[in-house]
Amino acid sequence: MNVLVALFYVAGVAVITVLVTRVVRTRGGPGGPVHDRYEAAFLNGGPARVADTALSALQADGRLAVGGPGIVAVVRPVAHDPVERAVLEAHAAAPHGALHHLRTAVMRHPAVQEIGDGLAARGLVVDPATRRATARWCGVAAVTTFALFPVSIVLTVVDFATTSLDTDSGMPVPFVFKVVPILLATMVTAIVCGSRTARQITPAGRRAVQAYGRGHAHLPDAGLLVALHGLRALPDPVLREQLAAAARIDGPPRRRGGRRPVARHHYGGSGADDDFAAATVWCAGTSACGGGGGGGGSSCAGGGSGSSCSSGSCSGGGSSCGGGGSSCSSSSGSSCSSSSSSGSSCSSSSS
Repeated sequence: MNVLVALFYVAGVAVITVLVTRVVRTRGGPGGPVHDRYEAAFLNGGPARVADTALSALQADGRLAVGGPGIVAVVRPVAHDPVERAVLEAHAAAPHGALHHLRTAVMRHPAVQEIGDGLAARGLVVDPATRRATARWCGVAAVTTFALFPVSIVLTVVDFATTSLDTDSGMPVPFVFKVVPILLATMVTAIVCGSRTARQITPAGRRAVQAYGRGHAHLPDAGLLVALHGLRALPDPVLREQLAAAARIDGPPRRRGGRRPVARHHYGGSGADDDFAAATVWCAGTSACGGGGGGGGSSCAGGGSGSSCSSGSCSGGGSSCGGGGSSCSSSSGSSCSSSSSSGSSCSSSSS
């Protein structure tokens, strides 16, 4: 049995080392500052918060008008950055100008998805595919370790049954007592690593968005307020309610019985809930894409590709989008960081 005990410890130490190393590596990165309000919005609430930020900014200066019941009209087709241009392009392609359709289309747009790519390349968020793979590893390690507890008890009984009791040496130490320390250590490590993996924003990303918020909190800009604090900070109560209603429409599909499934996705440390959105690269598998603007504080972000979301699918909902966002995982390294400061403009016909 001593050989078997040694195998338990060797395997346990190996699993602990692999999990800890993977979590540390995936949550590391060069870091760096947040470049604009859209990156801050993505870190605080995923693609949904980015869409709400752009819509709020366009409506605040009169380039966009949102009327009841949630119908969007373009007043002045002028965009100052790629995300605003995405709004105009999505509106031109929208059949009826419905706010919730427009909002979802903006979240799926490559201009918004590329923001996640740039943040992931700098280590401010974790690539969703990597996050999901790490979570699976942690889950397998935890379940396997839990299953080994009854196995060790059986081996203890076998050990007692096959070992003659030596009255001079006394009662031998049960096998289960010998291996329980490494089993507990492995299980705790798997649970802790899995918990940390659930947060898509990295410590560097959290520090960067907090620093950006401190440096820009004094600016009375509607888009910036939404990016930093969510829809609750939007000065226009009518638009706030319309965007919140659009987020609810794009929530996760209802189960039988009328209840929506809940899937939590953590972008940051505040635990703010955003609602579910659509199948996008940075929203596949969780719900961070749907209502990133609805909650305050920070939420989550994942890593994905700036290309379209055909490969992703958002089935879960979570705290990040009313729930959360997840995504596909190609990393294009491109970023929209300079988008908000560009002086370019574009024109688009309203539908």
